[in-house]
Amino acid sequence: MSDRRWPRTRATDELRLQVEFLDFLRRTAVAKVAGLDPALAATAPVPTSPRMTALGVIKHLTAVERYWLSIACAGSALPSLWAGDPDPSWDLTESDTPDTVLAAYEHEWFNSAEALATVSPGDIAADGERTVRWVLAHVVQETARHVGHLDFLRELADGEVGE
Repeated sequence: MSDRRWPRTRATDELRLQVEFLDFLRRTAVAKVAGLDPALAATAPVPTSPRMTALGVIKHLTAVERYWLSIACAGSALPSLWAGDPDPSWDLTESDTPDTVLAAYEHEWFNSAEALATVSPGDIAADGERTVRWVLAHVVQETARHVGHLDFLRELADGEVGE
């Protein structure tokens, strides 16, 4: 994984700026989980949120990107990772480790990049309901919100704080 970088401060290309913010947030999310003990990464420390684990957040972010960028935005035939109720993207399996979950998340970035390469911000998304601009802004805000959760989960897990 390459270094995390803030987006350009004098950005002129809207799509590129949003993608750079998304990339910054993605890499921050990965950094929050990287190096975390597997047991702690799978622990739900908040009794009222028994599915809220660091690995669960990353799995959910993987599903967010898959659905919103590849499927809703670009019309990809990739399967949704949200099939079920309640949303199964938070659920962990025996094979989920920090390495496997982070690798799946990082792999999803390639699907997202392919999807975004086919559209422009003002285009109507493949779902016919929103613009690409809206979808990308939604994914940025969703990722940012969950990075905040990862800040909290990491601090509870091993005391590590910081951006």
